[in-house]
Amino acid sequence: MHPALTVVRPGLFDTLQDVGRIGFLELGMPVAGAMDPVGLRLANTLAGNAAGTAAIEIGVMGPEIRVDADSARLAVTGPIEVALIATDQAAPVALPSDRSYLLTRGQRLRLGMVEGVNSAYLAIEGGLSLPSFMGSLATYTRAALGGIDGRKLAAGDLLPLILPAASRRDEQKLSRPFDYGDGPIRVVMGPQADYFSDAGIASFLGGEYAVTKEADRMGIRFEGPRIEHAKGWDIISDGIAYGAIQVPGAGQPIVLLADRQTIGGYPKIACVASADLPRLSRMLPGQKVRFQAVGVAEAEELRRELEKRIQSAIAAIVTARPPGGIDLAALYETNLISGVVPPA
Repeated sequence: MHPALTVVRPGLFDTLQDVGRIGFLELGMPVAGAMDPVGLRLANTLAGNAAGTAAIEIGVMGPEIRVDADSARLAVTGPIEVALIATDQAAPVALPSDRSYLLTRGQRLRLGMVEGVNSAYLAIEGGLSLPSFMGSLATYTRAALGGIDGRKLAAGDLLPLILPAASRRDEQKLSRPFDYGDGPIRVVMGPQADYFSDAGIASFLGGEYAVTKEADRMGIRFEGPRIEHAKGWDIISDGIAYGAIQVPGAGQPIVLLADRQTIGGYPKIACVASADLPRLSRMLPGQKVRFQAVGVAEAEELRRELEKRIQSAIAAIVTARPPGGIDLAALYETNLISGVVPPA
């Protein structure tokens, strides 16, 4: 049997995602890819992979995965419940997230609820041996493309591994959970800001908006103060950027995300600064935000600052102790003797 991971129990919405299909928008192909590229990147770093390697994106509740290989290294990022099931007779042992784990044949990693945000990531050392579509393994469920038959993971799915066994190295962990920041969501106004009245723009920038239940990988529909149009709400369809904020006739904003359509015919009042997209993409229904206008130069600086924080988090990765065991390497390196008393 080819080395693989087996999905024993699927979560609510688990899909394979990488950085997406870059460069095909003109052909009508959405980018798809990770909703939270920071989480994907950190999980891959812990697993020892290139930053954009395909991983399992976990929505709300995760799957249970069995190792059907000599060994496999799995890395989990995000505030999610993690447990190891060592044998069929063993009880689950709770484990921390934001670190890598070495599992051997037959062992299972059980991933539970994602706490307080929308997604978490499970990366596999070496990646998965699956055919790509347009250079990507990203799952786009609306067209049944990529990943495993273009759908979310199901019980019994086999995820073939590129590596027959995990490499010999220490496990890694983040020094602390990554800080996605807080405060208003920063936006660059336009490209159709002139389609809105001064009062409409004031409502957008001055009001508080709540995430509705109409929130998924395609976009988030917000509910709050009505945004008044000045020139109607139909335009000649044009391109949709990641984070573009459309405002249909009802006057409620829709932020378009990873699985967004390639073009759209509603005016776009603004676009979310790329530095705030990972935070926005993790939001759950009921959570509230305010929007703050910034210029292009400030948005670019915010993105550079985010990259610095990511690099800092990667530089601060440390060796992880074995779960429930003794870290012999750390023990040998620690001075346990504070002094010597000569014999009487």
